[in-house]
Amino acid sequence: MAASVPRKIWQTFAAIKTGVVLLILVVILSAAGTVILQRPATDPDEMQRAYSPPVLGLLDGLGLTDVFHAWWFVLLLSLVSLSIIAASIQRFPNAWRFFSRPYKSPDETFRKALPNRKLIPIKNKDEETAVSVAEWVLQKAGFRPERIVRENSFSLFGERNRFSEMAVFIVHASLLLIFLGGNIDALFGWRCFVTLTRGEQSSQVKPQNGSPRNLPFAVRCDGAGQENYADGTPKLWWSDLSVLENGKLTRRKQIVVNDPLVYRGIRFYQASYGQTGKIDKLVLTAIPRDGQSPQDVTLGLDETVPLDADTSVRLAEFIPDYVFSDGQAYARSNQLENPAAHLVVASKKSGQAVNVWLPPIPGLEQNASSPYAFEGKDMQMAYFTGLEVSHEPGQWSVWAGVVLMGIGLTVVFYFVHARIWVIPVRDVRGQLQLWIGGTANKNKDAFERRFRDLADKIESALKTSLETGVEAPAAVLTGK
Repeated sequence: MAASVPRKIWQTFAAIKTGVVLLILVVILSAAGTVILQRPATDPDEMQRAYSPPVLGLLDGLGLTDVFHAWWFVLLLSLVSLSIIAASIQRFPNAWRFFSRPYKSPDETFRKALPNRKLIPIKNKDEETAVSVAEWVLQKAGFRPERIVRENSFSLFGERNRFSEMAVFIVHASLLLIFLGGNIDALFGWRCFVTLTRGEQSSQVKPQNGSPRNLPFAVRCDGAGQENYADGTPKLWWSDLSVLENGKLTRRKQIVVNDPLVYRGIRFYQASYGQTGKIDKLVLTAIPRDGQSPQDVTLGLDETVPLDADTSVRLAEFIPDYVFSDGQAYARSNQLENPAAHLVVASKKSGQAVNVWLPPIPGLEQNASSPYAFEGKDMQMAYFTGLEVSHEPGQWSVWAGVVLMGIGLTVVFYFVHARIWVIPVRDVRGQLQLWIGGTANKNKDAFERRFRDLADKIESALKTSLETGVEAPAAVLTGK
């Protein structure tokens, strides 16, 4: 009784229906992982907007917001793999026996049961000629006929694509590689994010939950941007990234969505792009009050630029959407709706600094005391690029499985194992006949048509050979 329990469990896992049910579950849950917003790829604020707190709590508790790293998904892939292994082990001995020792001399029972067969009457003296003609026709059709000599008889056996009988095990191996790669990624892989502005670099990335992760190199943003369609909607985001290792530039690439930068097994995907609400460059025209010629000045935040030998200007503050209240200027939003710039004009001689606001804000500005008047000419807002950073050590296994599956499915669908037998036999009256039979492991209807065509060709060639007295080509008869 105790020994039968493990056996029953093994047989259950080896059953085709068990594997099919488990595969269906994998497909359903994988589909759920594409429909339900997943962490950490989705911004936490977007998750909260998409789902109510009770629903989000339930999805998080069930692991449906991180399906491909959930413990139950790893367990399910392991169970599917175990089912595939069990089914393969149980079926491989018979498949290998069939592959390594093909049935070349069918007995009478097998011949009667074969659905594709034909009998061609021949004379006793024409037995060798008939087999030679059949051998020639099968050779021309690519069946590589083999003469099977027995003590009291001889026959022909030809086949094509015997290797396709093992294609199912190639597909099994490909699935195991894919599931192995999925489990490796779930157990040892990780996903984090990093946000960079132009010129900024970082060697640290952060998950949504947990401690920051240090990289063995730094990534730097050299530029980023957005391309739009004609109607103004975003078309794509791009980022120019550089990899710095030990202070040296080792890799550079412009990435877009679905075309990541890959370095030392770590992938950097383009995930987001937007304005930071901060100024990058502000271009002003400085007009001296003493009547001298005006000049253009380009400032960054907290950047000081000399206007003359005695005077300099610094961009102390920039508010993209300001509102004035209680004697202070506040940022209402990060959108560039109502911008204000705070400049500090300093004099070396007097040691005094004047606060200049553009536009003038009563109570804050000292514009009239400045030796220069300023007019805005241009501005460039600072932007950020959001990068999803992932380490997926199982991807080599996954891609190897995909390639192997492509090979296996190609063999399964496009290569048919076809077998043909040709045997001289006698009927109940002792009349000699050439029995031709064939079978295929799939595409039965197509093979039936091909078999009839081959049998008709053998019959026609045999009739021509007997009428003309010319035997099959010498090259076929001699095996050359």
